[in-house]
Amino acid sequence: MSPMHGIIEVDVTVPYRVLSDSEVSFTAFVIATAGRAAARHPEVHAYRDWRGRVVRHQFVDITTLVEVATDRGPFPLAHLVRDADIRDVEDIGRELQDVKTDPAKSSEGKRLSGFAPLAGRIPGLARSIYWVMAKSTRLRNISGTVVVSAIGMFGGGSGHGIGAPSVQSLSILVGGVSPKPVAQDGEIVIRDVLDLTVTFDHNIVDGAPAARFTADLREMLSSGAGLI
Repeated sequence: MSPMHGIIEVDVTVPYRVLSDSEVSFTAFVIATAGRAAARHPEVHAYRDWRGRVVRHQFVDITTLVEVATDRGPFPLAHLVRDADIRDVEDIGRELQDVKTDPAKSSEGKRLSGFAPLAGRIPGLARSIYWVMAKSTRLRNISGTVVVSAIGMFGGGSGHGIGAPSVQSLSILVGGVSPKPVAQDGEIVIRDVLDLTVTFDHNIVDGAPAARFTADLREMLSSGAGLI
């Protein structure tokens, strides 16, 4: 993967305040919005198969992190949200809450518990699995097509960051929401601003498609599309 990063700020005052009066998580809103934006621009989460051909997905499955309780404290469990582009925010929010309450409801957690000890004992196995998953259509049905993770999801504050390498061509790192001064109609006002780092695989995605996707993602997040 040849990562290409875009560091952006998004005014999410409208959806953030709507969600503050509901039981739906802001994380669910970001996942649903990222799914819809990726569906509009399938080239940004495409991949190359064994023969080097570019393959576009007909669906958007998003891998995200859910903080679950363990005997050793909180643990960020990777969970796959299927069909994120066509599901509403409330539905995704309920799924995330169900996994948080009962991690056994996530099949990804079961796979991780089975593979992790084996990968730790066999040198090079983790790298080999990563390479196979990057090329295989079948394994991408397990790993998802997009990653949405966070550095601010489990704590307050905001900020940008660079996520860990992944097999997916599109990764969105959520830095958190904080009040910031923003120029609006010639005046400085305080708005709720979301920090995002959007990462593309430059082997698959060129600058123009990446820019179009990012512009759509920004507009949809800011307007609360699909929420209000």
